[in-house]
Amino acid sequence: MSASSFLKALRAEGLTVVEVGDWRDHNRNHKGPWGPVNGVMIHHTVTRGSAATVEICRKGYAGLPGPLCHGVITKDGRVHLVGYGRANHAGLGDDDVLRAVVEEKALPRDNEANTDGNRHFYGFECENLGDGDDPWPAAQLEAIERAAAAVCRHHGWNERSVIGHLEWQPGKVDPRGFTMASMRERIRDRLK
Repeated sequence: MSASSFLKALRAEGLTVVEVGDWRDHNRNHKGPWGPVNGVMIHHTVTRGSAATVEICRKGYAGLPGPLCHGVITKDGRVHLVGYGRANHAGLGDDDVLRAVVEEKALPRDNEANTDGNRHFYGFECENLGDGDDPWPAAQLEAIERAAAAVCRHHGWNERSVIGHLEWQPGKVDPRGFTMASMRERIRDRLK
């Protein structure tokens, strides 16, 4: 999918999309390939404030340069595009999980970190403190559902192509505050 097709797919799914800077060419492709892309990964940011969240996801921080995802989903339900191509969001994860995503089967427990996820996943960072107490507004949950469904619809994938960071990499907890099983049900219903 081209950057233009990505933007078009998100808007066709009814999302309000904000294009941030040179997002179409902002990536980490010089560090390795992007693709084949096999799924969508959902994260929480551990940040507060939409402007600051978008900025850190675009630029990164010491030790982890941006972009840190493709789209930032803020609490108001807007999707801010900050990069396209390889992004520093998934890190190393479990090859058995990747195999299940590709085959659209139930996920095994992630118990190793031996596969480059930045190569294989679209990433959406979602503005939330990730403490289990910070609320997930209905508009934001709907935007997560719509964004993931947009990518799946374009590629002909089903809801099993959408995972949380916690299902990919041992020790990760994001997203915290809703279950990926419930989000996949929402995506499945939207794709019908």
